[in-house]
Formats: sequence, structure tokens, C-alpha cells
Amino acid sequence: MTDNEKIEEAVRLVNEGMKVTLAVRGNSMLPFIIGGRDSVVLDKPEGISEGDIVLAWCDSNYYVIHRIINIDDNKVILMGDGNVIGKEHCLLSDVKAKATHVVRGNGKPPKPLYTKRMRLMTKLWKTAIPVRRYILFVIRIITSKKYKL
Repeated sequence: MTDNEKIEEAVRLVNEGMKVTLAVRGNSMLPFIIGGRDSVVLDKPEGISEGDIVLAWCDSNYYVIHRIINIDDNKVILMGDGNVIGKEHCLLSDVKAKATHVVRGNGKPPKPLYTKRMRLMTKLWKTAIPVRRYILFVIRIITSKKYKL
């Protein structure tokens, strides 16, 4: 089964009202979600807003799990927390699921993504864009050695 087939099956299950846990790859959501270690719990994309992490079909070409940075009418702009530049675009109807929890690879219970603490950390991270490149450099070195990304 290809990655796209797995994601499409997850979307189908979410549409049927089930919550789905999906493993995350890559480092575009560092430091909050670590690819190769973490998974996200996906639910229906109800009540989405700026700051939410979603699974979306972007640029009519590929799926991403990234954070919404802007919603303007029907248009959504996404950006990975681990990205310094580079944004994805999609329509609101292309948002297929909302990530509600992150499941760490350490066996602990899933952590909610939208607590007051997480919202504050997200805002602080957003303001760190000018120095994010340097912080991410260190984080990527640490995680690549630990989780073999």
C-alpha cells in the first residue's frame, strides 16, 4: 500500500466518523511533531481555524500535515512548523482532517494539540521565524541522530 493509499484510507475512515492515528514522516513539523517517531490522531475537520494542524490535499498534487497560517474565505494557506519558508495552498474543501492529538513514540498517552500551553508555545514559535532556521538546525541534528530521519 502506497503512502497516498494509506492517507486516502485514513480520510475515508475519518469521513465515516472514526478517529485515525497516522504515523508522520519527515521533519516539516519540528519541533512539535517529530517524523519517524510521532503519530497524529485525525478527526473530522470541523471548526478549523488558524493555528490548527490539518491533513490537506495541496496544490492538487500531494497531502501534507501542516499548520494553518491563514484562512481567507475559501482559501487556506499552510506552513510546516519546521519550515522557514515555503507555504502550501489549498481550498477549505481540500482540508480532509484535523489533527487533535500527537502520539509520541514513548508509549505515553496521546497529548492534546490545542491546550493553552500548546497554543502559547505555537505563538512563541511563530514569532521566532527570524531565528527559526538556527533553532531548527540544532533540533534536526539531535532528532536525526536519535530517530534516524
